[in-house]
Amino acid sequence: MAALTEAAPATPQRILDAALLSFGTRGYEATSLADLGAGLGIRKQTILYWFPSKDALLDAVIDRSAEELAAALEVTLARAGQGWQRVEAVVKKVFRLAARRPELLGLLREMSRLGPPASTRLIDALDPLVIRATGFLAEEMEAGRMRRHDPRLVLLAAYSMVVGVATEIEVYRAMGEEPTARSLMRRRRELLAFLGAALVPEEGAATGVDAGARPGRQRRARRLDAGGV
Repeated sequence: MAALTEAAPATPQRILDAALLSFGTRGYEATSLADLGAGLGIRKQTILYWFPSKDALLDAVIDRSAEELAAALEVTLARAGQGWQRVEAVVKKVFRLAARRPELLGLLREMSRLGPPASTRLIDALDPLVIRATGFLAEEMEAGRMRRHDPRLVLLAAYSMVVGVATEIEVYRAMGEEPTARSLMRRRRELLAFLGAALVPEEGAATGVDAGARPGRQRRARRLDAGGV
């Protein structure tokens, strides 16, 4: 990528924004540089000045998106409690991103579909988060606060479920149907209940993970009725 200059700092960022939106909603193959340029009011050659090829543009989009996602999750984890509360906080954050930045999670799904080298680049960029999450799960399992499984397999399964369910929001929008706050909250609540039942031992019931009548769940239900995400 050409070095950014002080004379035109906005142009590459506008290109990256447009590319992320198109890659994450329409797909990589369905996106053309000519269409991106037309949408931005610039020539295709201008895009190629900043990003020498479509693949180079994809790499830049992956790098910036991974940085944004990692930063958002780091902030969430810094504010979260311990144990199951951290899992819950991350799931909630992903759903908020799905509602407010659907193209970001759409890119994750698209990279999984494309496979290497794009998916490998994304995985490498998110590797510090993966290592941290795997270590957290291993510690929770060792302490008896979560059921014993292979931490990496648990993380992979949780990632697939959370991103898969959350990105259904984008599918609805692509079909012209706007999901409601209530439907998003219901989907999120059901997913958390499923993950809690799979991960939290019976003796951890006091955490309020797997029973709708517990105080923690009642508070969440009241927030659902209020329409909050």
